[in-house]
Amino acid sequence: MANHQGVSSMFAVAAALLLVAVATCPAGVHAIGVCNGVLGNDLPSPADVVKLYRAKGISAMRIYAPESNVLRALSGTGIGLLMDVANENISAFASAPSTAAAWVKANVKPYPGVSFRYIAVGNEVTDVDAQKDILPAMKNLNSALAAAGFSGIKVSTSLRFDVVTDTFPPSSGVFADGDYMDPIAEFLESTGAPLLVNVYPYFAYVDDTTDIHLDYATFQPGTTVTDDGNGLTYTSLFDAMVDSIYAALEDAGTPGVKVVVSETGWPSSGSFAATVQNARTYNQNLINHVGKGTPKRTGPLETYMFAMFNENLKTGDETERHFGLFNPDKSPAYTLSF
Repeated sequence: MANHQGVSSMFAVAAALLLVAVATCPAGVHAIGVCNGVLGNDLPSPADVVKLYRAKGISAMRIYAPESNVLRALSGTGIGLLMDVANENISAFASAPSTAAAWVKANVKPYPGVSFRYIAVGNEVTDVDAQKDILPAMKNLNSALAAAGFSGIKVSTSLRFDVVTDTFPPSSGVFADGDYMDPIAEFLESTGAPLLVNVYPYFAYVDDTTDIHLDYATFQPGTTVTDDGNGLTYTSLFDAMVDSIYAALEDAGTPGVKVVVSETGWPSSGSFAATVQNARTYNQNLINHVGKGTPKRTGPLETYMFAMFNENLKTGDETERHFGLFNPDKSPAYTLSF
């Protein structure tokens, strides 16, 4: 997760939106997964982590690089997996199809018992030059998977929310850089893969508490917003953010691409509004909500919560180390019902 989602343009949008406020799932797809980060020196073993996922009924996991111990622990569990290609490998994938093929041979083929769902080529890549490598890397990886007999694994990339702009109202959402995003969306539509986007109402709220209300940011009653562009009513910032992504996909001419929320969460400590109460409220309401979808797209919205554990070696703001649903000793950071 990036330290900041760069959604300042959306803050003004949400502010304007609030000024007008009047105070079944396809086979194999589950609404809620949890991201499993490993930036800690006190985390449980991969085998114990997987046991905890199963004990809590968490049916999908995201990992940020191939980790052999995690992959072995997942084998035979049926837990769906979203696995990343690390950002530093994207250029090599783009320039050499053989590199993508070797990666598949090393990190996918040895694990036939793992339920690979998606592979994300990079996470929140912001460097403009590096962004140019994402699509060719995706194409080479997709071809390598198909050649190895894994055409059912969908290839995408995981993006920051600020790839979308003009999000007031949500129906006006467009990609900030169409030259970058439109070809990616077209490729995803051609392969049937989703667009993966990290969506954090938390950062929007803490950057503009005047116009964005806590209830709206945490799925609580109190704020109702009408989108005059499509006539839909919004009671949560999360829904408005996701529907602006759908609007951007429609504007790009790719309405068939679905959205998967590859990260979302709320920290329980470390800064303003990062409290156990707010984190519990946001995450429990998220769990209860995503099975219904958004006003624009009803039906389960596949969503990965960030993150399974508090990770004491994460860098950046103090909140970065407090997004965990669980402590490293596997005790809950707060009570949730999955």
